[in-house]
Amino acid sequence: MSILGSNIPSEVGLRLLLCPLGSNIVLKTACCSVGVILPVYSTFKAIETNNRAEQQKLLLYWAAYGTFSVAEIFADKIISWFPLYHHMKFAYLVWLQLPTTNGAKQLYMNHLRPFLLKHQAKLDQIVAILYNETGKFVSAHEGEVRFVKAIVMKILISAKHLLNDSSQPNPPVPPPEGRTVSGLSEQVESTASIDDVDDIYSDDDDDGYVTVPAS
Repeated sequence: MSILGSNIPSEVGLRLLLCPLGSNIVLKTACCSVGVILPVYSTFKAIETNNRAEQQKLLLYWAAYGTFSVAEIFADKIISWFPLYHHMKFAYLVWLQLPTTNGAKQLYMNHLRPFLLKHQAKLDQIVAILYNETGKFVSAHEGEVRFVKAIVMKILISAKHLLNDSSQPNPPVPPPEGRTVSGLSEQVESTASIDDVDDIYSDDDDDGYVTVPAS
C-alpha cells in the first residue's frame, strides 16, 4: 500500500505537467508562487535579518524578473500560443533562483548590465522626463487625486464596518407580546374546557348515566 500511495501523487503530477491544455491553471499558479510569492518572502527575510549577501542576490533576481516581465507584456500575445510556454516559463523562473545555476546573476552580468551601461545617459534623461511629467500631472489634477483618495477611503471604511458587523452574532429576537398573551389565553381556555368535561364524567359515574348540562 505504501508503494501504491507514493506512486499516485507522482503520476498525477507528471500528467498535469505534461498536459499543456489541462494544466495551464496549475502552471500559472506555480509560476506565480515560484516567481513572486517566494521571492517576496525571501526579500522580507533578507531585510529583517540585514543579510547583505541575500539582499544583493535578491536585487539581481528582481532586476532579471522585471526585465522578463516587461518583455512578456509586449510578447505575451505571440509567445503564449507556443506549446509548453508555461512549462518553459516555470523552468526559467526556477533557473533564475537556483543556487547551483545562479541564473539571475548570469543574466544580469552578461546581458542586462552591459546594455544598461551602454545606454545609461539616455535612460537617465528618459527617467528624468518621466518624473517631471508625473509631477506635473499630479499637481494639475491634485483635486481629482484627493477626491479619488477620499472615495477609496470611504469604501475601505464601509467594507471594514460590514466585515465587523458580519463577524458579530445577531442577538435573538423576542416574540411579540400580543402573540404570547393570546397564546397563553388559548391554552388556559383549552385547559378549562378539558377540566369541565372531566367534572361531568366524574359526577355521573355513580348511577351509570351521563348528564348533559342544558345549553
